Amino acid sequence: MTLPFSPYQEIVDIAMRFAPGDGEFSTAIGNLHVSRRSKPSDPLHSSYRPCFAFVLQGAKSLQLGTEQISYGTGDYLLTSLDLPVAWRVTEASPEVPHLCLGLAIDSEKLLDLLSRIDIPRPAAHTDGQRGMVVNVAPPELMDAAVRLLRLLDRPGDIPAMAPLIEQEILYRVLTGPHGARLINIATADSHSNRIARAVAWLKENFARPLRIEDLAERVNMSVSSFHHHFKSVTAMTPVQYQKQLRLHEARRLMLVERLDAGTAGHRVGYQSPSQFSREYSRLYGASPARDVDGVREIMAAE
Repeated sequence: MTLPFSPYQEIVDIAMRFAPGDGEFSTAIGNLHVSRRSKPSDPLHSSYRPCFAFVLQGAKSLQLGTEQISYGTGDYLLTSLDLPVAWRVTEASPEVPHLCLGLAIDSEKLLDLLSRIDIPRPAAHTDGQRGMVVNVAPPELMDAAVRLLRLLDRPGDIPAMAPLIEQEILYRVLTGPHGARLINIATADSHSNRIARAVAWLKENFARPLRIEDLAERVNMSVSSFHHHFKSVTAMTPVQYQKQLRLHEARRLMLVERLDAGTAGHRVGYQSPSQFSREYSRLYGASPARDVDGVREIMAAE
């Protein structure tokens, strides 16, 4: 497919207008946001939800478990379930900022689309693949992304047109080289679907003691199969996944709700303050107090 325009320049121009400074900006299209960074960043910790993230300029890398994933201009990141990561912008400048558009993937819309199109069930060997992957955006996907961003200049068209273009983007992703990862997550009783259910349970219950046997039974898997597929999909063990959820929430409690380290650690499930401090320092590179003070200094300077 040959496009009759220069899509990168047009899409960058639109994104720059709707992301006027550094940060992440919501848009009039509810599940679409645009992010902008004008300089490389230190590692930042967050949870990525199911989404299609398309890099328009610059480059970014993230760490998922022990795995490093890098992607830049023209690449898209497909995340098929909630995953805690550490990410950083690696290429950006005030003249050529890092720009990325993110489109959240709605599970109900995904299931509805799968019920209406004829996509063969993925091969068995694709079940349990990593829940995050990078691919080069083909022209058809770029074309749809441009048309979606154009709607921001025509807000009256958004209610009628945005759902159609979002569906087209989702269709292009599903029929692309890594669509099987999304299909498996949505397919009842697949290994990937069971791991997604386990992840959902962990997100709601991360402060509770974790018994692997109980969680495996909850999603109808043997303990050995559960361990294998959980790590295959998330790049972490269930205990490592729970630990990241706990530490991310503890950091938020200290920064946003201004709890002290002992209270935050206990709130997220730690019984031992020394264990909490040790594991926090290992993830964030500093003790809870030093890390929080450093983040607040950076926020004040900005």
